[in-house]
Amino acid sequence: MKSRILVTGANGQLGSELRELSAKYTDYEFTFTDVAELDITSIDSLNAYFQSQPKFDFLINCAAYTAVDAAESNQELAFKLNTTAVDMLVEMAGKYGFFLIQISTDYVFDGEKNRPYDEEDVPIPSSIYGKTKNDAERLILYSDIRAIVIRTAWLYSTYGKNFVKSMIKYGTERDELNVVFDQVGTPTYAADLADAILQILPQLQAMSKPYTDLFHYTNEGVCSWYDFTQHILRHENINCRVNPIRSEQYPTPAKRPAFSVLDKSKIKTKFGITIPYWTDSLDVMLKKLKEKGE
Repeated sequence: MKSRILVTGANGQLGSELRELSAKYTDYEFTFTDVAELDITSIDSLNAYFQSQPKFDFLINCAAYTAVDAAESNQELAFKLNTTAVDMLVEMAGKYGFFLIQISTDYVFDGEKNRPYDEEDVPIPSSIYGKTKNDAERLILYSDIRAIVIRTAWLYSTYGKNFVKSMIKYGTERDELNVVFDQVGTPTYAADLADAILQILPQLQAMSKPYTDLFHYTNEGVCSWYDFTQHILRHENINCRVNPIRSEQYPTPAKRPAFSVLDKSKIKTKFGITIPYWTDSLDVMLKKLKEKGE
């Protein structure tokens, strides 16, 4: 019998990449839902859904309130989707027996360190978005279910809205762009993260209950938003000048981590996976974007 996987937030970047990859993972039976099919912020909706379905082996939660700046003024909604909903999913995992995979963020850190963050570093979120995701992590990691949290960063895809698509758009519309150079991290191709999640499922399925753990996943390498933009525009042969600016020259409602490079040693060692370099993955995504005519 095939293992059954439920993906929530299936219309977002990661959910869409999981949907595309699902055709290659024929040992699994996938169900994809977004808010129209399943409201994860409603305990009644969740119970009704799981009672009406055959048992799921995994739930990959890709649903999130990801509007980082808007979260500062929409705190109630951000906590509802990023924290309260996760609390309900933890309850559902305990009740219906599935393995929960929760996606988190580098924004749980304040970015004040000068070396890559590993899973033992204490989170200090400096934004509402980061706080909501950190609170969700704690709910999972201190539970008695089977679950893992995967922190990622700077996610982009051929699907949805993201930094890569925005820079291509602005670069073709303007003569010059101002982009911060003092925020450093690692771009992550959502397709790579999706593939990594599906690769590790057999090992997760073997974990005894209870089991909770925390992992970091981004592509390899390090760059600033300025470097990221330069590579995008040069690859696309877009003639637009890019000016490096400091963060204070581009103020935002939510504070961004200045340094949020994540150490991936743990996930690579634990599951034996390899992770592509960020420029290689970006080139793959840009080629695919062009093939889609976008």
